[in-house]
Amino acid sequence: MLKLYDANISGNCYKIKVLLSFLNVEHEIINVDLFKRQQKSAEFIALNEFGQVPVLVDGNETIRDSQAILFYLASKYDDGTWLPKDAVGQAKVIQWLSISANEIFNSFAMARVYYLLNLKEIDVERATARAYALLKTLEQHLSTRHWLEFERPTIADIACFPYISMAGEGKISLEDYPHVMAWLDRFKQLPRYVDLP
Repeated sequence: MLKLYDANISGNCYKIKVLLSFLNVEHEIINVDLFKRQQKSAEFIALNEFGQVPVLVDGNETIRDSQAILFYLASKYDDGTWLPKDAVGQAKVIQWLSISANEIFNSFAMARVYYLLNLKEIDVERATARAYALLKTLEQHLSTRHWLEFERPTIADIACFPYISMAGEGKISLEDYPHVMAWLDRFKQLPRYVDLP
């Protein structure tokens, strides 16, 4: 059975749980207490030398990094619905995984962490400005389509959804971005959708 090393507070872990639910793949959740720094324990470092969640263990394979795990699960357990089989389609999806890992993480996620954990070393003004710049681009992009790529949701949408949907926790307002809000609502209506714990 698949094992997912998870922390409920993490949007990156959440996106993996969403895809596992969409794919209806049986799995075991192993909670990692970030506040007790279990992710830095020797046992966990043996799984991921970077000491970060999520980590997926599938038999003899151990995959770290949420974007890589999304790609792995969609490649192995899906029929092409969540990740196209062709090179161009995959590249278009992976572009959004990169946006999630860079632009979204360094804006929405950082602002959220700043307010949830009171981490003063985060430049929250910069993170907030980056979030609004990204929202402007996303609003334009989603004004002509329902999903980030193609006419159906893919792991691109799964990768980008969590931290944008939690924008309010970073004191970022979505009310001036109706196409972004409509995309979030469409995502929440997908069969087998699960909420952030």
